[in-house]
Amino acid sequence: MLKLFTGRTEDCSGVSRRTFLQLGGLSVFGLTLPGYLRLRAASPQTPASAKRCILLWMQGGPSHIDTFDPKPDAPIEIRGEFGTVATSLPGVRYAEPLPLLAQRAHQMVTIRGHDPQNGSHGVADHLMMTGHKFNPSLPFPCFGSVVAKERGYVNGMLPFVQIGRHIDRRFNGGIGGFLGDQYNPFEVPDDPNSPAFRVRDLSLTSEAERQRLERRYSMLADLENYQRRVERTDAVLARDEFYAKAHGIITSPAAKKAFDLTQEPAKVRDRYGRNYLGQSCLLARRLIEAGVQFVTVSDGGWDTHTDNFRSLKGHLLPRLDQGLSALLDDLQARGLLDETLIVWFGDFGRTPKVNPTAGRDHWSTAGVALLAGGGLRVGQVVGATNALGEYVIDNPVTPQDLAATIYTVLGINLHTWYRTPDGRPIELCPEGKPIRQIL
Repeated sequence: MLKLFTGRTEDCSGVSRRTFLQLGGLSVFGLTLPGYLRLRAASPQTPASAKRCILLWMQGGPSHIDTFDPKPDAPIEIRGEFGTVATSLPGVRYAEPLPLLAQRAHQMVTIRGHDPQNGSHGVADHLMMTGHKFNPSLPFPCFGSVVAKERGYVNGMLPFVQIGRHIDRRFNGGIGGFLGDQYNPFEVPDDPNSPAFRVRDLSLTSEAERQRLERRYSMLADLENYQRRVERTDAVLARDEFYAKAHGIITSPAAKKAFDLTQEPAKVRDRYGRNYLGQSCLLARRLIEAGVQFVTVSDGGWDTHTDNFRSLKGHLLPRLDQGLSALLDDLQARGLLDETLIVWFGDFGRTPKVNPTAGRDHWSTAGVALLAGGGLRVGQVVGATNALGEYVIDNPVTPQDLAATIYTVLGINLHTWYRTPDGRPIELCPEGKPIRQIL
């Protein structure tokens, strides 16, 4: 049974859930990968600077002060426990636990003027991944879903893949929204660093599994033939092509190879870091090389209300420093960096003042984001916060502006119009303005 997971939430809200769609395209019931592949016919596109995108989503909200916008001259209760390290940009410093990324600051755009405009989990997953405020009656599509609709698939590969479960679905974060479930991501819920890692439904390890798949596909074809004879609608008549493509992807050696990290040399895997985030970054690189258009790498644990500094220094920041640095170097060496947009951000920032449990809480008026690759004018710091990291005082960048920048770099017209299932016209990005100085 093919499955697309729709998320599990674990944060300070206390919500922990794991919901999923039983994809029926190669089973007997419901929607499946073929529905996911029911992409519209090709249409004229705006010329793209970047061909593909990797989004690194840090669920929970990383502290801006303890990462890329440190405040070394602030009082101890603001600056926290970390020192700073010089970057490759004159006068720019990062937090001390990020030495590798500091050496690569000239390859990135550091957005210190990020204004999240929100301090609530779940709502953030929707806002930050769509550029639209949450609307309970109208779920908007995330970046990857829009790319899937506009670009389709290349080399027989899925257009949109999500690695990990660390996206909150309570407020429709990270999904196809009104575009339809067929544009949801194909999710890889398991840990790529595990020796037992395999992508279910793309890895048929036995003849028995292959035979079960073929039986499901055969039964589904019988049902589709019946439905086609009864209904004879355009939607039903069009389904056969997409079922066939889905079946082809699942049984494709190319897809299996793309997800197979064991084909990477040990020294490459070591360079990314033998941990969940490092190996997820490596898997993302393999997927975009194989033809996937948009990959979301989701990482959890950034909701550091307690033991902020111990969590960051002992676990979160070293993995980020090594994994993202290796991804930048690897894409550069393979000639893929200018064609691949890399985006890093999370829910929001965290309180400038450290709380009594050595943590930082939610903060809605200041955060930080990184951009790299994609033909951007890198080596810049965009915007600034005040001396205590409380709010943006120069060149604010909203979630809508980030969305506009991402779509512009990917060559997707901000004024593209879609129709909801009930016929309502919706403009893709009506409020955001691209960050022109980096384009």
